[in-house]
This record gives sequence, structure tokens and C-alpha cells, in this order.
Amino acid sequence: MATRKILPLERAYEAVRELKRQGKRVVFTNGCFDLLHPGHTRYLAEARKLGDVLLVALNGDRSVRELKGPGRPILPENERAEILAALESVDYVTIFDDPTPRAVISRLLPNILVKGGDWGPKEIVGREEVEAAGGEVVSIPTVPGHSTSRIIEAARKIAQQP
Repeated sequence: MATRKILPLERAYEAVRELKRQGKRVVFTNGCFDLLHPGHTRYLAEARKLGDVLLVALNGDRSVRELKGPGRPILPENERAEILAALESVDYVTIFDDPTPRAVISRLLPNILVKGGDWGPKEIVGREEVEAAGGEVVSIPTVPGHSTSRIIEAARKIAQQP
């Protein structure tokens, strides 16, 4: 089952340490991934191509509420993690509760930190830590026309129709 790819945060730290010891290039990304859509799946597939292992750090329910507001997340963290883990491009998923992944990134120090093109270079949390450790920060262009907010808005409009 895909759930074997979901690691508690402490286990993710250990796994990354071991993978790096083996000379593997660890790619890291993070996000809410509230309602998975083609923009997400394409982004994750591109991120995976950058290294040997892709670790996705998923914002926990509490941090999603802080970032996105009441009514979010749509899906609870366990379900979002399971869906992400089911993707072939994703090797591991872990869940964190802080509003930003800075502490996680600082401890993991992945070889490659990836964010979507909607994040400016100066906005990417963890950039300084990763680059200082000799890692690379990569921005992957977003897929036009795909967004969780757009899906939610469309669903609300449908629900309001008589």
C-alpha cells in the first residue's frame, strides 16, 4: 500500500540522512495539496526528475487553516498524505504543522529544494539554508488553468445553483 511511503517527521529525517549517506540526490518540496489536480501531478513528476528520491512535506491541517483560512483543508491530512503517496513520482510523504517548512528544511537539508513558479526566488522558504549547504533551489513553472482555489470556487457556484 502507498501508506508505507508516509513517514512520521522524525523517521523522514532518518530516511533522508541515510539516503544522502548512500549518495542519493534528495529532492524536497512542500505544500497543502488540498485537492490534487493535474497542476500538482505534473509539478511533482517534474520535481521527481531532478533527483533520485522525492520527499513531499505536507502542511498539516492546523497549518493549512492558518494559511488558507476557515473551511480549509477540504480533505484531512491523512487523506491528502495517502493520495500523494499513491503517486508514482512521490517516494515519501511526511506531515508538518508549522506555517512554513523552514525548520524541516533546515534539518533535512535536501540536495534540491523545489517550489512552483508562483513563488519568487526571494519568497522560497529554506532557500538560504539549502544553498548554504551546497544544495540547489529549483522553480518549476505552474500549469496554467489549474488551482485548488479555482476548483473550490467552481464547486461553491454549483452548490449555490437552484
